Amino acid sequence: MTQFFTDPKYTIETERLILRPPREEDFPARAEMAQDEETMRFIGGVTEPAITWRSFAAGVGHWQIRGYGFFSVIEKSTGDWIGGVGPHSPHLWPELEVGWSIIRSHWGQGFAKEAAIASINWTFEHLKWPQVTHMIAPDNTGSAALAKSLGSKPLREIDELPGYGGVKIVIWGQSKSDWTARNKTT
Repeated sequence: MTQFFTDPKYTIETERLILRPPREEDFPARAEMAQDEETMRFIGGVTEPAITWRSFAAGVGHWQIRGYGFFSVIEKSTGDWIGGVGPHSPHLWPELEVGWSIIRSHWGQGFAKEAAIASINWTFEHLKWPQVTHMIAPDNTGSAALAKSLGSKPLREIDELPGYGGVKIVIWGQSKSDWTARNKTT
């Protein structure tokens, strides 16, 4: 097993969450999430377990190849997997992204924002990215609201996203300096 899955610097703890690299034990919950139409509406649609496995394994591979990826989001109080959040850069994507997906039963409770903040902090600290972006469909009002609450702004629109085909996407984002200034503690 590679260092990502055992080195504590790849695990983040927040008040209610643990973010860590994905493990095989996370797959059943991920496969269940992939069956929920509303949750999957903007991230490729519902997928059967075999296709979800390929996507899940690609996420683990992203960690192996690039040294980072979506963290599994674990709710501390239950130990349950509740989603994936983190930095990634899929092949041919126009920008480096910090993205998120949380199971629907946990929407509206601040988990996505809590995990996104921790992940963005980790990304700027460990990966030294100059900015983060979020690829969001124009009618994905929930993700747009989250991006705005994180301090990101719409940067530009694109008409195609590799892996998703001809879809309109708004690229939201902010620089590390904007993030740092906005989140400075006194």
